[in-house]
Amino acid sequence: DLHKPIDKRIYKGTQPTCHDFNQFTAAADTIALLVGFSAGQVQCLDLVKKDASKLFNEERLIDKTKVTFVKWLPETERLFLASHASGHLYLYDAEQPCGAAAPQYNLLTQGEGFSVFACKSKTPRNPLLKWAVGEGALNEFAFSPDGRSLACVSQDGCLRVFHFDSMLLQGMMKSYFGGLLCVCWSPDGRYVVTGGEDDLVTVWSFAEGRVVARGHGHKSWVNAVAFDPFTGAAQSPQPPELSGGEEEDEPPDPLTRRSPAVTYRFGSAGQDTQFCLWDLTEDVLYPRLPLSRARTLTGSTDAGIPVPGLPRSLSRSNSLPQPAGTGSARGPPPDVPPALSVGRFATLTLQERKGPSGAEKEHKRYHSLGNISRSGEKPPGGAGPRGRLDTAKVLGTALCPRIHEVPLLEPLVCKKIAHERLTVLLFLEDCIVTACQEGLICTWARPGK
Repeated sequence: DLHKPIDKRIYKGTQPTCHDFNQFTAAADTIALLVGFSAGQVQCLDLVKKDASKLFNEERLIDKTKVTFVKWLPETERLFLASHASGHLYLYDAEQPCGAAAPQYNLLTQGEGFSVFACKSKTPRNPLLKWAVGEGALNEFAFSPDGRSLACVSQDGCLRVFHFDSMLLQGMMKSYFGGLLCVCWSPDGRYVVTGGEDDLVTVWSFAEGRVVARGHGHKSWVNAVAFDPFTGAAQSPQPPELSGGEEEDEPPDPLTRRSPAVTYRFGSAGQDTQFCLWDLTEDVLYPRLPLSRARTLTGSTDAGIPVPGLPRSLSRSNSLPQPAGTGSARGPPPDVPPALSVGRFATLTLQERKGPSGAEKEHKRYHSLGNISRSGEKPPGGAGPRGRLDTAKVLGTALCPRIHEVPLLEPLVCKKIAHERLTVLLFLEDCIVTACQEGLICTWARPGK
């Protein structure tokens, strides 16, 4: 009944900032809900058993900053994680107390841009663990579908992926500039998509440890990204294998190749009030080897062939340094023709321009993107205090390839759907759910329905 809420609470002096239901224990007689607050506390309540409410970090002895994200550990009854604007991430046990004094910690392990501490205590108490990740706020985190890996995005513009149990860093990526605000895993755990203050969505391959594509369609910060688990072959896509042992060196004729099917679909929602849908297809994920020059000149114009005579600087290249030990048998990825160079994106906003001022703004915007990728200057919000990556040095490396070095995706759908900035995006089987800063929750019919 959408006219009558199951539960309603009004808080004074602090605002709820994030929440998570425990899907693993949810039943007719229990619905466990975590709520994080702007002053740092975390509440655990049960919407069925009204009196079973607990408050963690009540005296703010553990952390005084805003809770940015809370999440139950996958398939557990009692354990949950809470991240804070301080850049710290805490592991709690819902059955343990928090203690009357501020916790003392022992260093367990540390690595590039992170440290992990255990709570010093004779009796079990919260937090069980404390992670210090990156510089600035830890904005969001997400567990991989198998629950083994944890992806964190921070205000320092870094995506860091950890093996959760061993607390080791498995991979890292840097935003084009500014902080990263949201993160999501593909349903099969192969790819991680992030969105942030560079107005881009970035697709990072977990297996290969590199950026495979960027999506440009938003005109402001990207607040939410989500994969659609019900579209395409997202459940079990396999890289297209070449049959036979002889053909590894010479791929099949491109003209006989079928057009790529939708392999993954994901959505993004931004502060520009726009919702974008993106398709990640096989031709982007598994670029074919270029054919020999002789065959290129026979008039074939397949999308996977570099255009002859084009200066290399204009040709977008996907060939980033491969991390050692990825065991890629596909050879170096080829150049991709500049069908989607940055300039083309001006056409996306054509109908919204009003007079010369709009054109100037657009020109400046794309010009500034180009400037950052060419000059060694530090982009706004890029570099900062100790421990943060120097953006100027990272640009053009595997951590943060330049704009022309990876394929740029265009959105399949790009639609203004709200008056206030969008903050939530969720794919359900029969609809898409969005919510905005104004407090409006909307359900949308899927494209084609």
